[in-house]
Amino acid sequence: MQYEADTHTHTLASGHAYNTIMEMVHAAAVKGLKALAITDHTKGVPGHEMNGAPEDIYFRNFVVIPRIIEGVHLLMGAEVNILNGGTVDLSERALRQQDIVIASIHRQCYDNEGLEENTRAMLKIVENPYVDILGHPDDSNTPMDYEQIVAKAAETGTILELNENSYRDPGLRKNCKENQMTYLALCKKWGVPVTIGSDAHFVDVVGQHEHNEAILKEADFPMELVMNTSAEKLINYLKARKARFQQS
Repeated sequence: MQYEADTHTHTLASGHAYNTIMEMVHAAAVKGLKALAITDHTKGVPGHEMNGAPEDIYFRNFVVIPRIIEGVHLLMGAEVNILNGGTVDLSERALRQQDIVIASIHRQCYDNEGLEENTRAMLKIVENPYVDILGHPDDSNTPMDYEQIVAKAAETGTILELNENSYRDPGLRKNCKENQMTYLALCKKWGVPVTIGSDAHFVDVVGQHEHNEAILKEADFPMELVMNTSAEKLINYLKARKARFQQS
């Protein structure tokens, strides 16, 4: 299966990645990708910082960046931190200006509160009209009720992510494969779209997805629900989703 887009990558701006926007785009072009999302980390809040991540102004200045470089459609966005209570750490003004927004739990920015409270927080995130993708919701260290979350995503059009980084560091996320298989079955049941994200922090990982491609095959997941098999499908879906919430 050909994947035309990578929906989750980082640059130097994230503070712990190692390449520029231009280097990441060039890597995407060399690998034959038609679309690339740059989704740098956001800063967190006092006591729960993502050290080295940029200020709000970084995400509000994307108007200066061309959206087609080396033939690659560039989606400028953010990977925002999910905070306890179901809020995120980027201003509404900045969120409105993003081409794509991923919201993810990171341990340094979120305190595990158990299944019920974690689920309540995640449901608020899925209801947030600015959040397009629920990032790597596959870690048993922060358990959640996938049935409730996927059912809500079916209402809101939120995409669930399969994250390649979950497999690069075996100690990073607990039971990631088992959890992915669980929510893929539910996404199949509810018709909820998913995407594969490389979570690249270095150029050689752009477009890498072999572990999650194998997961999709094992789950017998319908490819029409995988958003990044087609750059056009992904871009049109994001545009339609934003237009829907602007009208509501």
